[in-house]
Amino acid sequence: MADTDTTAQPVLDLDALLASRTLLMVGGKGGVGKTTTASALAIRAADQGRKVLLVSTDPAHSLADAFNRPIGNSPTCLAPGLTALELDPDDEVEAYLDRVSAQMRRFATPDQFRELDKQLRLSRQSPGAQEAALLERISRLIDVDSRDYDLLIFDTAPTGHTLRLLSLPEVMAAWTQGLLRHSDKARKLGQVLGHLTPDKSVDSPLQDPTDHATAGLDSRSQEVADTLIARQRLFHRARRQLSDPVQTAFVFVLTPERLPILETQRAVASLTENGIPVAGAVVNRVLPDAADSAFFAARHARQQRHMEELAHALGALPRKDLPLQEDDIQGLEAIRAFAGLLGNGDH
Repeated sequence: MADTDTTAQPVLDLDALLASRTLLMVGGKGGVGKTTTASALAIRAADQGRKVLLVSTDPAHSLADAFNRPIGNSPTCLAPGLTALELDPDDEVEAYLDRVSAQMRRFATPDQFRELDKQLRLSRQSPGAQEAALLERISRLIDVDSRDYDLLIFDTAPTGHTLRLLSLPEVMAAWTQGLLRHSDKARKLGQVLGHLTPDKSVDSPLQDPTDHATAGLDSRSQEVADTLIARQRLFHRARRQLSDPVQTAFVFVLTPERLPILETQRAVASLTENGIPVAGAVVNRVLPDAADSAFFAARHARQQRHMEELAHALGALPRKDLPLQEDDIQGLEAIRAFAGLLGNGDH
């Protein structure tokens, strides 16, 4: 902006991110244009020749609203090179618990089935069930589905999901130990499960599970251990990629208003502290310098103060400013036109 000192903040080169990364996480407070920005980035990458999967974890289905067409919980082609997917939390919980039930029935005795079914019914209503299911699906998308695409773009909450995904190996270890606490094999399995709680280093845990004492388990307990170790490794691989600045970048979307600025400042600090690579911020709905009424002049002056606050809050974090648009951005061509603003250039 002409009258805002942004010398400490370089311009965020979004095209470079789209060309070089395999995982892009787009986060921000609700109502700041996060989904529109994620959609525009996906279209821009696809138009530049990359094969893109755009994933939304928003239960409000705002991705479908943005493109003005149904998308749903299975991959949907939106344009050449661009596929989209909306994760439905309720569907993910059902699929997740069905998988858990099938696995646990292989290891439980028939007289334990009733208690198992009861616990799974209760789990469907638990506050963390949706998040656990979503986090596992996100992990599988990052680990498996990413092989079919050049770039995965997630339209998601910035800090909560990500930080909990980082802690999943430890959480899973505690959870599985709790599930098996009544088993007569608990003592031997505990020796294995103890190795599922990793060192704080992402690089060291479970590199070779054959080093651990699984040989003494019977075949049924060995199968339990193998299943848990496989899941543990899935979460570790997802965590490793999220923490890799060569493959992954976080982009925050915000508007030049006090609450989004404060939330973004906290989120950047939290992710950075946890080793997550934050590439920069997209500042949406920036008013033009020319204001032809007292109302807009006052709004512009207030926004300029927030822009100065934002420059101070984000420090040297790269930034891309996008102007306020005259109309709502909805539909493929409208999003493609908006994507044209994401290229290189001044703020």
